[in-house]
Amino acid sequence: MPKRKICVVVTARPSYSRIKSALKAIQEHPELELQLVIAGSALLDRYGNAVDFIEKDGFPIAAKVFMVLEGENPTTMAKTTGIGVLELTNVFYNLNPDAVITIADRFETIATSIAASYQNIPLVHLQGGEVTGSIDEKVRHANTKLADIHFVSSEDARSRVIKLGENGEKVINTGCPSIDLVKEIAEEKELPFDPFEKYGGVGENINWKSGYIVVMQHPVTTEYKDAKKHILETLYAIKKLDYPAFWFWPNVDAGSDGTSNGIRSFRELENPKNMHFFKNMEPLDFLRLLNHSKTLVGNSSVGLRECSYLGTPVVNIGNRQNRRMRGENVIDVASDRGQIYYSVKQAMSGGCFPESKIYGEGDAGVKIAQILSKIELSFSKTITY
Repeated sequence: MPKRKICVVVTARPSYSRIKSALKAIQEHPELELQLVIAGSALLDRYGNAVDFIEKDGFPIAAKVFMVLEGENPTTMAKTTGIGVLELTNVFYNLNPDAVITIADRFETIATSIAASYQNIPLVHLQGGEVTGSIDEKVRHANTKLADIHFVSSEDARSRVIKLGENGEKVINTGCPSIDLVKEIAEEKELPFDPFEKYGGVGENINWKSGYIVVMQHPVTTEYKDAKKHILETLYAIKKLDYPAFWFWPNVDAGSDGTSNGIRSFRELENPKNMHFFKNMEPLDFLRLLNHSKTLVGNSSVGLRECSYLGTPVVNIGNRQNRRMRGENVIDVASDRGQIYYSVKQAMSGGCFPESKIYGEGDAGVKIAQILSKIELSFSKTITY
């Protein structure tokens, strides 16, 4: 019996960590064949090209799709999605997969869903049913309605997907594959690498060995005109903190130019002595960095998802993660330098939290591969509403 060909599309650097353990489990499963497609900002150096990490981890790439238009505004997001539909349609036609996997909620993911659905290829969606405060929520729920099989990360998400009218038998709570990676490194007692030696980056050679924080803040796509103002509030708060900070570049979203310009202008005018900036890290190394940090500051979903398992304190800024399920490790604040400063001080003084398994037990990748090898693959819907 021929192996089932499972095509996974990774469109951004964070998506790789969200699917890595499932990629490995699919690759190693005797009844499955992995077809890995890398697209979108995951191919761009200025957003931390993920290809080198992916190939180093032993995953052959079946196709690369260059689809990102310059501009980082709502219009280029829409046009990038359109290009993605055109290019991915050809990729799927040539690879002829038995199923396609799309991940989470980034705007490019809807291109994967459209290209697969209109060619009658069964579509599998990871991390559906969650809620946030930006365009991501619309994209996520649209992916849900186009998908045939749903691997969700929590019972709350499963309930919401079923309420959207999906067949409960095809909505399976596997947990989030990123928690598999977290579980792998959670017990390490110290950081096993030097960030400067391994990744370089730019900025001050900060003394991080006595303690540090991590900052990762993306633009809010529904508030993209305020991206520069938002990032400056955080920059001034972290400078005032005068504590070593590893800062990561934003995703490619509407407003990311404003975020990037804000960082560059701040560095030029203020010359902060406590900050060092990186584009990207290998997924496990980034999680290790979080595991040993005093707190994570910003608005990345990693603060609500992976940090909940690690127990790392998080200061979550603004509306980007509005209404997403979170653990007791999270402090929510407005984009205001005073609130950010005092909340980071509070988070740093409180120590780590107990691990929370709201996003899974750390075995999602194996579950996903096992289910994909057995479940009926169909592209027709059973109406349940």
